[in-house]
Amino acid sequence: MTPAGRTGPTLAVVGATGAVGAVMLGLLSSRQDVWGEIRLIASPRSAGRKLVVRGEEVEVVALDEAAFDGVDVAMFDVPDEVSARWAPIAAAKGAVVVDNSAAFRMDPDVPLVVPEVNAAAARIRPRGIIANPNCTTLSMIVAVGALHAEFGLTELVVSSYQAASGAGRPGVDTLRDQLTKVAADPSLGTQPGDVRRAAGDFGPFPAPLALNVVPWAGSLKDDGWTSEELKVRNESRKILGLPGLRVNATCVRVPVVTAHSLTVHARFENEVTVTAAHDLLRAAPGVVVCDDPAEGEFPTPADVVGTDPTWVGRVRRALDDPYALELFLCGDNLRKGAALNTAQIAELVAAELL
Repeated sequence: MTPAGRTGPTLAVVGATGAVGAVMLGLLSSRQDVWGEIRLIASPRSAGRKLVVRGEEVEVVALDEAAFDGVDVAMFDVPDEVSARWAPIAAAKGAVVVDNSAAFRMDPDVPLVVPEVNAAAARIRPRGIIANPNCTTLSMIVAVGALHAEFGLTELVVSSYQAASGAGRPGVDTLRDQLTKVAADPSLGTQPGDVRRAAGDFGPFPAPLALNVVPWAGSLKDDGWTSEELKVRNESRKILGLPGLRVNATCVRVPVVTAHSLTVHARFENEVTVTAAHDLLRAAPGVVVCDDPAEGEFPTPADVVGTDPTWVGRVRRALDDPYALELFLCGDNLRKGAALNTAQIAELVAAELL
């Protein structure tokens, strides 16, 4: 029993002071409480800060080996290089690591888990590490996974419309700064380069994001693909257990603070109908169907931000292919796209331990 009188596994939140960490603390305070002690860990410069979780102030401790003493589950919300170094250390000390970075996602000895789709995979973890998918993949895979289970997915063609917060706090700060600058001149957006000149600092983006869309997210990889686009391909294959799945993605950054959106062309082994897809998606955990275009009802990022489900609308059967569906999806990239899925995986592990 902990000093606070709680029983249950000890949980460590590594990266508790970051943007995803803040969302995580809110989730831990609002979801069913399965944890004993919750230990907050961050870089040495953040040690000593006090954050509120479950209505109590908890002091942040510095990231070092001793911080993992007695920890049963450790959730990592830190950059790739930090996870790559410290997750194996936490696992060696006996913790089951749930990692939100890209460091281990494609490691064949590390399961890549979305509880609504492949929860059983979390039990097979040779390295003591479970990986959390990328926020773009997570914004669609719960819905796509439900459709695959019924109809047998064979191909995905995806375009993402990714929020500035996908690039972290610098992305949000850059967007807000640019919006302030362009709002001062109502003539902007009428001449080539005028927005570019007015926006000033592009921050983590290769072009101005305010009054613009930027067809680039991630880093450059072979043959002109970006890291974000390849994550959608590789992670979807691994989560669904379809190593040969045809996936093509184009990732676009849009002037939205939080919540990613995607258009998805999904082709299946079996013929599909909109009615069957609606029925299936309405019954799927973690999915909300919002689809009545005649009444102007479809999901938008401004409406779904701060919510947990994947929202699905604009469901249509492809005009020339009875085996394909067209979908529009939205999901909060900081909640289900990061913190919530990590928390759900950790709860699966806690249920094992209990």
